[in-house]
Amino acid sequence: MMLKRHYYLLVVLFLILSCKNQKEIIIKSPNGENILTVFPQSKETDKGQITYSVQYLDKQVILPSVVVLQSKDIDFSNPFSIAKVEESSVENQWKTHLGERSIIPDNYNEVKVYLESSTAKLNLICRAYNEGVVFSYEVPKQSGLETLQIEDEVVTYNFQDDYSVWATPERKPGVTTSKSIYTKTPMSELKPGCERPLLVDCGAYKVALAEARLVDYSRMSFEQNPELKFSIQSKLEARLENISQDIIKGNIVGKLSDKSKVEMKLPFQSPWRVVMVAENEGVLLENNYLISNLNPPSKIEDQSWITPGKAIRETTLTTQGAMATIDFLASHNMQYVHFDAGWYGDEMKNSSDATTITLDPKRSKGPFDLETVCKYAKEKGIKVMLYVNRRALEKQLDELLPLFKKWGVSGIKFGFVRIGTQDATAWLHETIEKCAKYQMVVDVHDHYRPTGFSRTYPNLLTQEGIMGDEHSTTNQQTLTTLFTRMLAGAGDNTVCYYNSRVKKMGSHASQMAKTVCLFSPLQFLYWYDRVPSAPVKDDGLWGDTKTIGNEPELEFFDAVPTTWDETKVLKADIGEIAVLARKKDENWFVGGINGEKHRLLPLDFFFLDADKKYNLKIYTDDPEIKTRTQVRIDELEVDNQSIYEVTLKSNNGFVMILTPK
Repeated sequence: MMLKRHYYLLVVLFLILSCKNQKEIIIKSPNGENILTVFPQSKETDKGQITYSVQYLDKQVILPSVVVLQSKDIDFSNPFSIAKVEESSVENQWKTHLGERSIIPDNYNEVKVYLESSTAKLNLICRAYNEGVVFSYEVPKQSGLETLQIEDEVVTYNFQDDYSVWATPERKPGVTTSKSIYTKTPMSELKPGCERPLLVDCGAYKVALAEARLVDYSRMSFEQNPELKFSIQSKLEARLENISQDIIKGNIVGKLSDKSKVEMKLPFQSPWRVVMVAENEGVLLENNYLISNLNPPSKIEDQSWITPGKAIRETTLTTQGAMATIDFLASHNMQYVHFDAGWYGDEMKNSSDATTITLDPKRSKGPFDLETVCKYAKEKGIKVMLYVNRRALEKQLDELLPLFKKWGVSGIKFGFVRIGTQDATAWLHETIEKCAKYQMVVDVHDHYRPTGFSRTYPNLLTQEGIMGDEHSTTNQQTLTTLFTRMLAGAGDNTVCYYNSRVKKMGSHASQMAKTVCLFSPLQFLYWYDRVPSAPVKDDGLWGDTKTIGNEPELEFFDAVPTTWDETKVLKADIGEIAVLARKKDENWFVGGINGEKHRLLPLDFFFLDADKKYNLKIYTDDPEIKTRTQVRIDELEVDNQSIYEVTLKSNNGFVMILTPK
């Protein structure tokens, strides 16, 4: 009987190397505030282990920590020596019309360490940005191997105290951690499967642990390190066998496999492991472009066809409803009509054929002439998106893309895709790349969370992986989501407006504020609502459906953009309050969401141009206003010296438009 051998690769950030007397390597960010030390002098050195640590200003953020890479193919257990060290600095910026700012700074100092032992070679890449520190490793070709199997990768993050973390529930069958309630939890009680990014509250500063450029690999998740009380560790997602899909929640379930978690052709580079550090959660959110920076530049040379915008989901799946919705969109500065599940049959049945218009009778009785609808939409300057469940995507993608192009479809919303495992991750990103070849924009729904792939393929406009408004999410949870999930990138929140669940969540003005605070280049509005001239759909499938009215504040939804030239976080207290200001062309849009506490909030307009006066239009909740939505509108003149005090009741909100005179 042959014994299965496992070799434990111990490297700088990821691995414990069995070499002594190595000199520490220090990488400082361009502003000198973030310091990543590789092979720091510590008590671990005496054991022949090499570690990493992170410093922010004069504070030791991550104590000496290690990473273990487990492989059965290469013996990494012998002592390594440093064969070569390469240092470089990058001062760069790039432009986008699809982001939270139009110009993205991309500046860092890098050290690449070439390591060799008698049996292995390994390269370690370390970078220090002003926004945080990151590391990755390369495994070059060696030992005659074509591929390398990785059993697991365990990164430790050692802290000084039992700090609080904002954690999702324990990952287990039936629990959708990516769309769950966050709770403030002591680090020592962190459960397995915690989502990334993971926010750590260190008191005087905040740390976010994340990953970037996850394209063909197993995803990481966090848990408490059982060997140290004040320590977090990350592990890779295990493969699944006997896969099935929950037909209610759409969760992918299966039996855990004992096969290797990752298999890569040599040479390869791992995803980036990211430690973001800032004085508070607001600065972390402003700096979330770091995740995008760790991905390759766009591979789509001509991006003119990639249109951001606002969308309405047409729920009747009828030609009449579609035409009415298109007319509404065209007259309200909206860009997309989206047809959701049911247009090609029951999405959860493998027999449903997405090359046909075969209505699910539970969703619509029809008639629904999609090709006629697409022609009408084009005449009106409106783009068409279709929902397709992963069952049909996996089976029919190569047929669907040219067919959709022929019909006149401009985008696809992926439903209930598999996530986490290497094969699921690779399939998803390959599919987005294929969509780009047919000029299809993409919205990945349900449990996928971004790691910056939209920089490389910007046709990936947005994704869910968020506890959005269809879950009746309270303002308090939205204010937690904003400073956790949104550190990773765009989130499709599906804003509700007239639905009765708004009373459970917050207020109408706070719903308006979500279009500013929760970034998404593709922003769904009026999620449960119908346009005035659409047929009545009263079968209860979509819940409490209301008709979109003509309340005066709807002018804000007409005006608000979905992408921005500049972003500033004016007020940030996770779970309590958030105020964001975003600029588009010459106008500023400000959104504020309040939690449980009543407060008087002074707003400083320091961000306005010094030589200009601005017309300020502010929308607030007011029970004295005699409309369905009870939103008050006030106007005044301000400049960059002005201070405006907003009164916010519990779970209320506000939005502003500032237009230069």
